[in-house]
Amino acid sequence: MLITDRLDRYIARNVLGAIIVVQLVLLGLDLVITYINELDDVQEGYGAFQVLLYLLMRMPWRFYQYAPVAVLIGALIGLGSMASSNELTVMRAAGRSLARILWGVMKPIILVVAVLLLVAEYVSPRTEQFASAWQLEQRQGEGAILTQRGGWQREGDSVYRFGAIRADNTVVDLTRYRFEGHALRDATVAERAEWRDGSWQLRNVAVTRFFADRTEVERHAEQPWETSLTPAQLNRLLLPIDAQAPSELWAYARYLQNQGLQATQPLLHFWQKMIMPLTMASLVLVAASFVFGPLRSVAAGTRVFYGVIVGLTSKYVQDLLAPASTLFGFSPVWAVLAPTLLSAGLGLYLLRRTG
Repeated sequence: MLITDRLDRYIARNVLGAIIVVQLVLLGLDLVITYINELDDVQEGYGAFQVLLYLLMRMPWRFYQYAPVAVLIGALIGLGSMASSNELTVMRAAGRSLARILWGVMKPIILVVAVLLLVAEYVSPRTEQFASAWQLEQRQGEGAILTQRGGWQREGDSVYRFGAIRADNTVVDLTRYRFEGHALRDATVAERAEWRDGSWQLRNVAVTRFFADRTEVERHAEQPWETSLTPAQLNRLLLPIDAQAPSELWAYARYLQNQGLQATQPLLHFWQKMIMPLTMASLVLVAASFVFGPLRSVAAGTRVFYGVIVGLTSKYVQDLLAPASTLFGFSPVWAVLAPTLLSAGLGLYLLRRTG
């Protein structure tokens, strides 16, 4: 068992409880604010209740995004509450070293990281995929085309636009433009494309053929779709890159590199997910340094404020280093690792000053 010592269990319970409360508060505030903003998109077939369902479907991704902030603030509040009641002072007077207390704080973080990695790999990519396809189907109504959504892909003499892809490998809202040279020869619009037995079938298809003096429209209940595109490739194309699973990001990066293309973005997001345990540990060190270090005598609200400032600074540095890695050609892993190491260094420096 990771947590066998009674004091470790007590510290873990306080810190983990504070993290859970902060995470719930952050998710609740985000849900309310986003819901109000999304109400601008209400239309026939996609009302206020559908907006709420859509946001609830996306909750696992929000949970993952807010976790580092929740860990930082939760650790500050959990340790701060024990410091305010002199419990940490008693522990140290009883012979509990600072390093031993910190290890007690880190133990519940291991559980948090394990949950987050499972959510990132298996849960949030599927819920994001389902939410995107479901929202598109609700907004489409009677076959309306939402050209501002989805992704584009060129294949041979054809250019495709895709609305979304569901978890059952059904593409929603597909349009194909086929060219001969620079001339558009036909446009195919399908309500959906279904992957069955290793091939695609289009459903509810309308084909518009363009001639010099006229156009012709054909309609089919179903029609085979000859393409080399697979569901895995379409998933990488249509799912937002920050919502993709680490394994998919790595596969996508290798694919781009094999094609001689830049793979900075998928590698950046891959390393953000893989280095998250170190990021969490560095944020816990920062939180502990504020409780045990020079800010131990200030109010809890002040410690939380400075903690948020440090967390945001770390994120902004990471956001600035991301394009810099493309511009100057250094590995994306350093764009993620540098702010983490800086945070850990700051935390260790302040803790050492306490003696």
